[in-house]
Amino acid sequence: MKFKDVPVKFKAGPEDGLEEGEFFAYPSTFTRTPDAYGDVVAKGAFLDTIKQWKDSGNVLPGLFGHRLDDPEYYVAEAIDMGEDDHGWWVKGKFDMDHPKGLRTYKLVKGKRLSKLSFAYSTLDEGKVELDDGTSANELRKLDVFEFSFVPVPANSDASVLAVKDATAALAKAGRVLSAKNEQSLREARDSIDSVLSSLGDEEGGKAADAANVQEKASGNAEHFDV
Repeated sequence: MKFKDVPVKFKAGPEDGLEEGEFFAYPSTFTRTPDAYGDVVAKGAFLDTIKQWKDSGNVLPGLFGHRLDDPEYYVAEAIDMGEDDHGWWVKGKFDMDHPKGLRTYKLVKGKRLSKLSFAYSTLDEGKVELDDGTSANELRKLDVFEFSFVPVPANSDASVLAVKDATAALAKAGRVLSAKNEQSLREARDSIDSVLSSLGDEEGGKAADAANVQEKASGNAEHFDV
């Protein structure tokens, strides 16, 4: 499983012509500029996974910090999604009846969360030469598992937006981490846990505000590399 995250702008809530708690975002775009890991995403890369989600009748979940291990952090959901010339788009809504969903909505609106990330597996990829002669790895078919609102910015050393138990999960899968990457994972995990802890501390009484909230949001995605 890999993660990608890039800063993107959200539209969210009544100020953007959406219902309260709704948002619109591009978790991935089709820019032909390689990311920090040399990847570009091809048009059509998401079409199969979008169809599979829609045909299944299941809902693509929106998480906080890739917390797959805890249902408390399933803060949003996709109500529609598709591809256009710009990229993979998601129209979704926060769980405004749950304190963490409401709080995450406010954090995104207040620009304290500025990234949207997604977890995926690569089903098809290949080398490609871009118009400027640059060589890149083109992601041609992806299987998406979730999208997440994340606090940790990507950089060349620590672009992992870690699931809390990512190190253990990798060990189970038989993957070997370098000391440097293990430390990066742990630092990213600790940063996310710190934010999650603050969310819990501030939850008292937040749910009662849901009916009065009219706010907006923003976020997008990079590579989990060991």
